[in-house]
Amino acid sequence: MGSWTMVIILISCIATLVAVAYVSYRLTRTTVSDRDGYFLAGRGLGAPFIAGSLLLTNLSAEQLIGLNGSAYGYNLSAMAWEVTAAIATIAMAFFFLPRYLKGGFTTLPEFLAQRYDEDARRLSVILFLLGYGLVTIPSVLYSGSVAVLKILNIPELLSLGYMASLWVTVIVIGLTGALYAILGGLRAVAVSDTFNGVGLLIVGVMVPFLGLKLLGQGDFGQGVSRLVQEHPEKLNAIGSAADPVPFGTLFTGMIFANLFYWCSNQYVIQRTLAARSLADGQKGVLLSGFFKVLVPFFMMIPGVIAYHLYGPGLSSIDLAYPQLVKDVFPMWLMGFFLAVLLGAVFSSFNSLINSAATLFTLDVIQPMRRRPLGDASLIRVAKWLSVLIAITSVAVAPLLQFAPEGLWQIIRIFTGFYNIPMIVIVLVGMTTVRVPGVAVKTVIGFHVVTYGVFQFLLKDFIDIHFLHLYAILFVLEVGIMLTYGVLRPAAPRRVLQQTVSIDMHPWRHGVACSVTLFSSVIALYVLFSPLGLVGGMGPIFWFVLSVLALINAAVWYVSRRSQLRGGLGV
Repeated sequence: MGSWTMVIILISCIATLVAVAYVSYRLTRTTVSDRDGYFLAGRGLGAPFIAGSLLLTNLSAEQLIGLNGSAYGYNLSAMAWEVTAAIATIAMAFFFLPRYLKGGFTTLPEFLAQRYDEDARRLSVILFLLGYGLVTIPSVLYSGSVAVLKILNIPELLSLGYMASLWVTVIVIGLTGALYAILGGLRAVAVSDTFNGVGLLIVGVMVPFLGLKLLGQGDFGQGVSRLVQEHPEKLNAIGSAADPVPFGTLFTGMIFANLFYWCSNQYVIQRTLAARSLADGQKGVLLSGFFKVLVPFFMMIPGVIAYHLYGPGLSSIDLAYPQLVKDVFPMWLMGFFLAVLLGAVFSSFNSLINSAATLFTLDVIQPMRRRPLGDASLIRVAKWLSVLIAITSVAVAPLLQFAPEGLWQIIRIFTGFYNIPMIVIVLVGMTTVRVPGVAVKTVIGFHVVTYGVFQFLLKDFIDIHFLHLYAILFVLEVGIMLTYGVLRPAAPRRVLQQTVSIDMHPWRHGVACSVTLFSSVIALYVLFSPLGLVGGMGPIFWFVLSVLALINAAVWYVSRRSQLRGGLGV
């Protein structure tokens, strides 16, 4: 790659990023002067911004690198993390979101404080911050840096070793990305996410398209034929016990992992808490679910293409996607791709920074003060905390290169330290009134110790897949909390009373949309299975698709008739 080519790539990349930043600033410059404006975008986000922000918050270089690496090294079984998340978005839209909006909460720990006690709030903040600072944020930085490193060949460009180049890239991306969250607050994050999301979708379509053309030696159709006919086992999403995600785990721990992420993870639900109405929140959440169903085509098929092109010879499975992009993207578009990649990294990174600062400011510092801080002071504290969190994450990120099982798997394993107790506490809190706060402390302590022992100390003796372990611990921890409710019942606490003016009418097409979303999940698993592409798409495949189509036609017909008759909803 020549020096002039590099200059053109960098100029076009920077120009794209600056354009997004400028437009985001123009649209949000008057919305960060008070608490709700900075932390919840003035509670005025519409469905497109909610969906766009959820998409970019969730989909980042972590997915581009990790999921494609998993597809390259194994098969499509890891798509379960993305595709089955669509079911969790349905639960969020109809069960969790109405309760969150009704209470007018800014953070999840605020709900826990009202439902249980202040200790529950503090412990949940500690879990979130440790998870964000030591696992989630560093993984976003590391994965983005690896991609940039490979595409721009940073070691050669700067005449540095790989480790030194990685540190330089992490620092530059981390400090630049933090500016969005520190200066603009949640609305700037959401608006920039939406614009970057459009770019991510464009790139998501172009990479597999160009990859298939390369695979077919210039013929797209021939590339598709090779993809389907050669190594069809790589297209199998029905994972075996030896794959990253065995199929059985979809019905055990995967359910609870996705419920945590989409229904109780602060940096995700913060976008929905900022909805201007329940209907807008439901539309945004469900729309993001449809994007999740498309993820295998954008973020896993390229990994399979890379296997066909390079064989199993890459030094690391996490290099599959960067290598493919470097080989298929025309040089004049590399600047745009780099801007989209960095935009995705910035979006996830600054979303996490914003949420972490929100948690610490509103759920640790503010409750500890006898005289509450004013809005201006809260925002000032949040910005300084954002700087501290960003620096910590930059220091941890390069260490992830030593993960032996690949980036994607190591993130999922370590997230298990806090995701299951959080969803247990939230679900029990929403469905019971007499479980006391001491049950929260017991469950968190029990989970951290038990999960750590089984996942690391006893792994060689009792080999339980970590997703099955999720489900076992979920059941045990719910049992512990309900036992406390029987043996040491607390006085009922009144929570979830509407404190803000939000239109709580549901979206009138929400149910029909959810049926279609659920059907899409089933159809995708049938497609990427021995019933579909792996086994030749026989009569059973077409029968299942026909039944799903008939069910959806009936549901939408009823929904439309209800609208014409003046049914309730928005």
